[in-house]
Amino acid sequence: MLFPEGGSAAEELCAIVSGVCPGVSDPRGVTQSDAYSSVSAPCFCSVVTSYFGVMIGTHRLARLWFAFWLLPDICRAVSITSAQRKAEACDFLTFFDLRTWRLSEKMLSSRCCEWVCVAVEGLALCWRGAPRPGAGYQSCYLSAVLRSCSQLQVPVRWRGQATAAAVTESTKPQIQPQERKPKTGILMLNMGGPERLDDVHDFLLRLFLDRDLMTLPAQNQLAPLIAKRRTPKIQEQYSRIGGGSPIKKWTAVQGEGMVKLLDSMSPRTAPHKYYIGFRYVHPLTEEAIEQMEKDGIERAVAFTQYPQYSCSTTGSSLNAIYRYYNEKGEKPKMKWSIIDRWPTHPLLIQCFADHIQKELNLFPPDKRKDVVILFSAHSLPMSVVNRGDPYPQEVGATVQRVMEKLNYSNPYRLVWQSKVGPMPWLGPQTDETIKGLCQRGKKNMLLVPIAFTSDHIETLYELDIEYAQVLANECGVENIRRAESLNGNPLFSKALADLVCSHLQSNEVCSRQLTLCCPLCVNPVCRETKAFFTSQPL
Repeated sequence: MLFPEGGSAAEELCAIVSGVCPGVSDPRGVTQSDAYSSVSAPCFCSVVTSYFGVMIGTHRLARLWFAFWLLPDICRAVSITSAQRKAEACDFLTFFDLRTWRLSEKMLSSRCCEWVCVAVEGLALCWRGAPRPGAGYQSCYLSAVLRSCSQLQVPVRWRGQATAAAVTESTKPQIQPQERKPKTGILMLNMGGPERLDDVHDFLLRLFLDRDLMTLPAQNQLAPLIAKRRTPKIQEQYSRIGGGSPIKKWTAVQGEGMVKLLDSMSPRTAPHKYYIGFRYVHPLTEEAIEQMEKDGIERAVAFTQYPQYSCSTTGSSLNAIYRYYNEKGEKPKMKWSIIDRWPTHPLLIQCFADHIQKELNLFPPDKRKDVVILFSAHSLPMSVVNRGDPYPQEVGATVQRVMEKLNYSNPYRLVWQSKVGPMPWLGPQTDETIKGLCQRGKKNMLLVPIAFTSDHIETLYELDIEYAQVLANECGVENIRRAESLNGNPLFSKALADLVCSHLQSNEVCSRQLTLCCPLCVNPVCRETKAFFTSQPL
């Protein structure tokens, strides 16, 4: 029997709500302007979710009924404005793949969503196939309902003595998923960027002091002078893009999406927690490691956010982890492993292809096939390239896979940006390429940041302002656009989760490529770092 006492869905809902909220006769038949106005949204939602939370744990059909028949009415019955609760309900929709709901910001209520999410939590647990529903499950679920209702001071009437007994038993505190001690920590490694203009100087100072990134004569004395001289110029650039880099914000969004997926994809290594480890701004890599140790992480994954490996980027972050333990003279309490490169991961390629196709569709139809796709990546000094750094080849591999996915729909080139100083750098440079193409009659271009997964100054200022605005106007470009960075794309979070899940299942410390030093490597720390990680027991 789907509904107790054989009543219809509407009759059952009517009876429950009428019993606790006199004056509401039929929630399906009233509008927000009449009966709903006499009942508080939290009260209505709490009663409904409390009652049906018991049933949905037992009946699959009832779960579908609850998801598609009841919750939409709850959402319509309230005014939803809370951004904080919006994320929770959107996670629910993503989990159940209920795309037809099209939930928007206006559909989630700061008052109501708290109680809707209680029902969602119970529904998600049984949908995932967690412990087979029964009295114990109902007790766990009803405990959460009781806690929410006690805050509302709403008397809840349960059907049947068995349910009442379950409620009494379930008053013991329950450990919520977010309160559980994390088992696996994922350290998301990146360069980082200053969030505020006041952070620019320290960012530059750490950058110019990094010998893994560059070597300068009398570096300890010269780096502070360079940082001080360049700070005003770089501050001006950051002021043009909103006063700071958004890379920390986007890394957090990606990390949250990743660990939520991981907990269901890899329950053996759950709970998972992400940590941000930046090289040149807070939270620094060393600070993140300290927090991981404090949290009692058992398995640590150093996950580079650079898809293509370079000794000057990923290598520098890995060296920082090694130096942290070497300088402390301690062995890690955690078991470390590394995801050191992922230039051709299928979901990464799909994300790039989707974003490119989206922008191509915005060009005039008669120009679309002639658009030149310029894949732009951060350049490297030729001294680094000539030592055998694998970065150029791995960026090229990403470009090749993306164009395969696009069926080579357009002409394309791989170009390089962000050259600094007079020394030779990997080319051709992005700005020079734009000029050269215009001179040769190719005036429709699409810029694609192929080595950057999140927006930061190289995309928002260098590509969007210096090249797509200033330079394009000077050269007489007809149409120039930039493909959106991967940022908050849910498919990208899925790619990150898939990478970590596959890595954990492989039980490998690192890729085979990481064990090979550059043929002409001049940095002894690289070899020590590789030896440190490859000796980690798993």
